[in-house]
Amino acid sequence: MIMVAAMSALVVVASFGLFIDGRELMQASVWAKPLKFGMSFVIYGVTLAWLLPKLHRARRTMWTLGTVFAVTGLIDVGFIAVQAARGTYSHFNVNTDVFNQIGQVVFSSGVVGLFGASLLIAVMLLFQRVGDAALTWSLRVGIGLSVIGMALASFIRGWAATGPRTAEDAYGNSVTLLGQHGVGVPDGDGMPITNWSTVGGDLRVPHFIGLHSIQVFVLAVLLLTALAARISWLRSERVRAQLTGVVILGYSAVFTITTWQAMRGQPLVGPDAATWTALGVTVVVTALLATLAISAARRSLVVPAGDWRSSGAPPREPVGSSGPDRTVTP
Repeated sequence: MIMVAAMSALVVVASFGLFIDGRELMQASVWAKPLKFGMSFVIYGVTLAWLLPKLHRARRTMWTLGTVFAVTGLIDVGFIAVQAARGTYSHFNVNTDVFNQIGQVVFSSGVVGLFGASLLIAVMLLFQRVGDAALTWSLRVGIGLSVIGMALASFIRGWAATGPRTAEDAYGNSVTLLGQHGVGVPDGDGMPITNWSTVGGDLRVPHFIGLHSIQVFVLAVLLLTALAARISWLRSERVRAQLTGVVILGYSAVFTITTWQAMRGQPLVGPDAATWTALGVTVVVTALLATLAISAARRSLVVPAGDWRSSGAPPREPVGSSGPDRTVTP
């Protein structure tokens, strides 16, 4: 939560920077990247702070992993913020000034800390149950997809790289960059806010979708649990687990499709026929599975007329009846 507090402060500072600081890197404010990273770490940090105390096995190990993640996140995003204040690039910057060289070494090693801590938490979640089946599986699959999303970040440099290139920092000075976010196209021409490429593939799209899958899944569980107070067929743990599984399946398919799309050098906003087909199949299958689960749950509540065994309540005897077989219902 110390990390979350620091990231929240960065979000405030970066938000002001967007409006009062006119410096830009590749047609985007120098404060856009610190803002995005700060918001992402706030969301993920709060999730881990809520999750880790619920894991009752190896509590000391979990505390250590959470601390490693928090410290690494502070260092990594701190470097991004400092580079933004300096008006230069944090990612892919291979300039030879001493501060940048030291920062890049720390920055690169930090990815291992974030990925490694999350991976170990994901593995240990496989051997622990947290709440009901729906919540347990949403956490297991969610943090698993988050780890895969983090892993994609390490592929961005190798997959998208086109060799060293020269760019200008916020002051017009030359900066050498090795690697890029776009697949098949140079960085630039990005979407508003996210800055994801609009002319080529961008692995930041599935990286983001995978990283925050755990929040989507937990919100789905919370929504189903809240609706269970009003919808009788949702009160079954099995039904909620089935519907959560449908959400997980559909979301995982979207993650896979956007990864495939990016690796083919295709922008998120320019899907081809193959991508549309894959998305269409995902929507149809997800809707069908949800419909089947809901239909089966509603049928299970229907009690045939005269069959008291299905409801679990024996019939009442008429008032005034007597005898050894009389049933008294309080």
